[in-house]
Parts: sequence; structure tokens; C-alpha cells
Amino acid sequence: MRINEYLHYLNTNHVLYDAVRKAEQEDHLLTEEAQRAAHYLRVDFERGGIHLSSDKLDRVNQLNIEISQLCREFNENIIIDPGSVDIFPSSRIPRSLHHLLKPIYCSTSIIPKKLQPRDTLKEKGFQITTDPHTLSSVLQWAQDDEVRKMAYVQGNSVPNANLGILDKLISARHELAQIMGCRSYAEFAVKPNMASSPAVVMSFLHEMSEMVHPRADEEFKKIRAFKGEKCGIKFGDLEPWDEAYYTSLMKSSTYTLDSSVVASYFPLPQCIEGLKVLVESLFGATFRSIPLAPGESWHEDVLKLSLYHPEEGDLGHLYLDLYSRKGKYPGCAHFAIKGGRRISESEYQLPVVALVCNFSGSCNPSTVRLNHWEVETLFHEFGHALHSLLSRTDYQHFSGTRVVLDLAETPSNLFEYFAWDYRVLRTFARHYSTGEIIPEKLVESMQGARKMFAATELQRQIFYALIDQTLFGEQPASPTDTSSIVADLKRQYTSWKHVEGTHWQTRFNHLLNYGAGYYSYLYAKCFASTIWQKLCQEDPLSLTTGTALRTRLLQHGGAREPSSLLKGLVGDGILRYCDGGIVPDITSLRDEMRLSEGV
Repeated sequence: MRINEYLHYLNTNHVLYDAVRKAEQEDHLLTEEAQRAAHYLRVDFERGGIHLSSDKLDRVNQLNIEISQLCREFNENIIIDPGSVDIFPSSRIPRSLHHLLKPIYCSTSIIPKKLQPRDTLKEKGFQITTDPHTLSSVLQWAQDDEVRKMAYVQGNSVPNANLGILDKLISARHELAQIMGCRSYAEFAVKPNMASSPAVVMSFLHEMSEMVHPRADEEFKKIRAFKGEKCGIKFGDLEPWDEAYYTSLMKSSTYTLDSSVVASYFPLPQCIEGLKVLVESLFGATFRSIPLAPGESWHEDVLKLSLYHPEEGDLGHLYLDLYSRKGKYPGCAHFAIKGGRRISESEYQLPVVALVCNFSGSCNPSTVRLNHWEVETLFHEFGHALHSLLSRTDYQHFSGTRVVLDLAETPSNLFEYFAWDYRVLRTFARHYSTGEIIPEKLVESMQGARKMFAATELQRQIFYALIDQTLFGEQPASPTDTSSIVADLKRQYTSWKHVEGTHWQTRFNHLLNYGAGYYSYLYAKCFASTIWQKLCQEDPLSLTTGTALRTRLLQHGGAREPSSLLKGLVGDGILRYCDGGIVPDITSLRDEMRLSEGV
């Protein structure tokens, strides 16, 4: 919060703003990047309202503070109120979930014949805390559909307080956008991006929805039929709490997959080796361990690595903080600690980044084994880290991931592909006890299982992006509650029911940091698919591939127009111009998912 206040002070500093305007207008800047830096610094100042009258600027400042506080409260409520349900008897919960749940006891009114009437029995049950992680495990593994229903309804009905906070956030952002001369917050947020307007985003999302709908419907019918077979009901309904359970059963029965067997090939130290293999093969660079100075590290688990190139020397530094512990930032994320920048002709400030994850098992890190989805997440965040580490921009303003929002997720999505390719996996995925390289057939089964419900998963992401655009879009004359909007969009764009009384959006924290920008993940998915097919698929570990990625995309950060970077990397067929904005070409993703138009 203190840093935010200081940045806010800088962003409302008229001396700095006037200097930037003067630099841009006088046209004495010698490089294209310097001109671009002056332009975007001015735009950023003005997006903070510095050019407005003092009354309006005061109101913008108030709204920004209010928005920050609302975002903080929204996140705090998710942690404070995860929800819980009590399940009796304990036999309704599979043993594999016991370690996640809290045992509870209650007095039973049943009086066995051998006991006197005053005697009581304690019946054992379990309390399910419906935080997202526990909830997803329960929905996947609990056989009892009533248990799944109770957990689903509770987990999607908390925190109740966030309904009011979300309404206030939408209202504050809408007022802010209108002061800034925009019709909606979506317009304000999307304007600087490649898409350039909410209309372009919505046309892209509708195109994606139409592409995926037939296959997603097919998948829905298959799941419903499978449930019918299992339960002996020919025309039974498929409920939202059925999806994870039955899709998991279908995957494991079709491909005989066991997640613990898969994880046995991904001990964390080997996965780190995999990242090292990638940088050496693609960029001819190596990671070297560096001792930490006294007081430099925030925890003893943290490792410091230098990315070293034999001809260029150190390229940047990476802190790895991979194990879960109490009080730590949740999830996985990449943090830029210091951006790269040109100090003089002969000196460059090296980028410094941190990769923070929460893999369980800090008591004995060498025994940590990752599920494959965690490996994919590690590679995703590593894509962000490489974008920062390989950046060679003149100005920090463009360093690494400081690009327009709808390009930012492209390198990270691209690096997920490496985590699925057998040619990459066989270089590091080895059994923790035998050292056996992961069998190709096992990887083929993993790939097959991943594709089984790919359309349903893509449809879900489109639905999320539509919620985000609609909530922050132009506001109706009479306010509509967010739950009605979510319910209508779910019915319109997915095959699944909305459960009355639930409000899933109160835990969707992407509405905070990606407000009106969630569509960026889908842009990235399309761009990454095209880059993989046109550049990487033939030989994913070649220096030629890596050199192209580095010199045509990663090293430029945000210093060049994103459309020219993408076209410069793979040529035509990666993007299209649409109503004054830019949208991805969806052909590669359609081909990858084998979705034929009109089928």
C-alpha cells in the first residue's frame, strides 16, 4: 500500500507530467523506443486523470483509493469466509479426501438395545471447508452426489459480503471511466490494448463461442450418457456438481490414468532440471546457483539463480520460492523485482525476477512430486520469467512483461506446450526411485485425457471472459444484480445449469486485477497455438527456435508494437484487423482442437 501511495504521488506530479509532454512534443528523441516511451508515459499520466480539472482529479483520486480498498476487501473476504458443510456419517467421504477435512462428532439419537436410554453415542463425520482447492478435490473424488451438491452449493454461495462489494466496485469503476470520457469501464480498460474496444472483444468472444459450442454440446451429452449408465437412469439430469466427478472417471477409465503414477515422474528437483534444459537448448544459456547475501532472502527456502550466457555473461537473476508455507502468498506467480534498462552505452541494468509457487512439502523438499497440472503451471510462470529475464529494452517502462494486457499472457501460454511435448518431457521427467524416463505411452494417455473435454474447458473460459466484459460494460438504466447477469450468460453460452441462489462471481478475483481484461487469456491461447505450430512444433528444443523467440519477441518487451512483433515472429496468419482493433486468428487453435466450422 505504501508503494502504491508513492506511485500515486509520482503519477499526479505535474512537474514530471509537463517534462514528459515537452519531450514528446519537441520531437528531439533519437530512437523509436524513446518516442514510444514518452508517448506511453504521457498516456499513463492521463489515465490517472492528471490533465483534468482539480475537482475531477480529486474525484478520480478518491475513486482509485476506493477501488483499491474494495479489491483488498474482496480478497480478504474470500480467505475469511471459505464456507463449510458438515457431513455425517464419515463413511460418505472417501479415504483419499480425509487428510483435507476436519473430523467432527455429534451425539446421535439412535439408542442400541444394549445401551441404557441415558447413554449417548458419538457419531463421526467430516467438516468440508469449501475453499477452492478443497472444493475441487471433493467435487472430483466424492462418490456421494448429495455430498458433492452440498459442497458445490456452499462453495459457490460464499462470501456473501462480496455481492455488495462487487456492486460497489462496478459502480466506482463505471464512474471513473465516465469522468475519463469513456462510456464504460470496459472501454477505459480495453482502449490501450490490441483489441482497442469492447465491441472488438465481444465479436471475438462470440466467434470463439460459435466455434466451440457444437463440440462442447457433444461433450455434455457424453458426460450425461455416462452418468446415466453409471446410475442406471436413462434420461437423468446432469448437474454442475457432476462435471468434475464424471469427467475424471471417464478420463481414468478411457486412459487408465493414475495421478499418483504420473506424479512419480515429476519430482520437483527434476522439474527444475527441465527448466534448465529448456534455457540451454533454446537460448544456449545456463542457470547458475548464486549464494544469497545476509538479509537478501525473505525465507530460507529461497534459491537465487543467475541466467548466464557464455558469450554475453549474466542476463538476469531469478529467485525461486517454490514450497508452500503458512502465511505465504497463495497460488503461483511471477514478480518483476527490477526491470531491465540501458544505463549507458556500455552498461545495462539486469532484470531481477521472482518465481513464487506453493508446492506442498517444505519439510523435505527433495520428496516433493508434482501433479502434471502443477508442472504445466510451473512452465507457465517460467514463460513470464523468461519474458522478463531476456528483455533488453532501453527503458524499464517496457521491460519484460510490461506489454499491453492482451499480449502479456502469450509467452506463458506458449511455454505450457513444452510441458506436454514428449520430446521435452523425456529430457527431465524421471521416476523418483528407479530413475526410469517417463514412458511415451503414459504421455500419450495424458494428452488423450486432456483433449477429452477440451471444448468444455474452453467454453468455460469464454463464459468467464463474457461475465467480465458484461459486468464492466455499459451499465443499464436500472441496475441488474450480478447473479442474474451470470445466470443469463451461463444459460446462453454453456450447456450447464445455473443453480439458483449461488453466486460464483463473488470468488472470481480476476475481476479485480484483470477487470475487463480476462479475454486476454483467450487472445494468448490463440496466439500461442499459432506460434507453437508455425515455429516450435517441428523441433521444440532447437537453438534456431529459441533464437527466433528471443530476438523477435521476448527481448523487445513492450518497446515495439505488439502486432508487428507477432507478425515478425511467424508471418501472416496470427492476427486479423477488425473494426479498428486487432483479434487473433483462431485457425491454429481450431485445427489443434479439431473443431471444424459448422459441425
